[in-house]
Amino acid sequence: MSTSSRGSVLLIGASRGLGLAMAEEYLERGWQVTGTVRGPRTTGLHDLAERSNGQLRIEAVDINVPDQVRALRQRLQSRSFDLLFVNAGVANGPDETIADVSTEEFTRLMVTNALSPMRVLESLQDLVPAHGTLGVMSSGQGSVANNHRGGFEVYRASKAALNTLMRSFAARHADDPRALVLIAPGWVRTDLGGPHARLSIEESIPNVVNTIEAQRGQAGLHYLDYLGQTVAW
Repeated sequence: MSTSSRGSVLLIGASRGLGLAMAEEYLERGWQVTGTVRGPRTTGLHDLAERSNGQLRIEAVDINVPDQVRALRQRLQSRSFDLLFVNAGVANGPDETIADVSTEEFTRLMVTNALSPMRVLESLQDLVPAHGTLGVMSSGQGSVANNHRGGFEVYRASKAALNTLMRSFAARHADDPRALVLIAPGWVRTDLGGPHARLSIEESIPNVVNTIEAQRGQAGLHYLDYLGQTVAW
């Protein structure tokens, strides 16, 4: 990436998996990175920070705790970011249907995958100026139109809810010049995706970052896969 295209990114949920890989990718491209972890436990992000020569800053927040989100907003009030990207996701058993799932498990997925990411976006979005980008990690399984095989019912529902809330956000901010991006990273071999997933992190994340960067300056909401292809709602 050229010097002129370097920037600053706030990555919510960067301790492991796709979020950690995004932090590493942005560092390699010369960006200043602020990444969040949930608690005091040492993570891969801390190891990355030690090698970053001050290019990576770590903040702690549990996005399911509104008071912690407000405290993070207060700590960052003097900062500005070219990109705010929220990466959050939990899953349940892929064969667990609406007939089987407990209310508690349903609520856990909906809060973590849909409600909390959007609350974070609402709380922190004014840290991103008019030329910047607001992004959230979605999933191809959040597509209602493409749901022909079923499976992962609750996870699909939570990501479809996330997509709908992001569309509502976009509708409320119709005159916002910032790019709004929902990213489907593909089925990736992580703790969430499992060992049989089709893509490696190395195949997904550099393309995810390329896709996000390609939307810079493109106002409005874009639901895209890791290769930049539009995903059907």
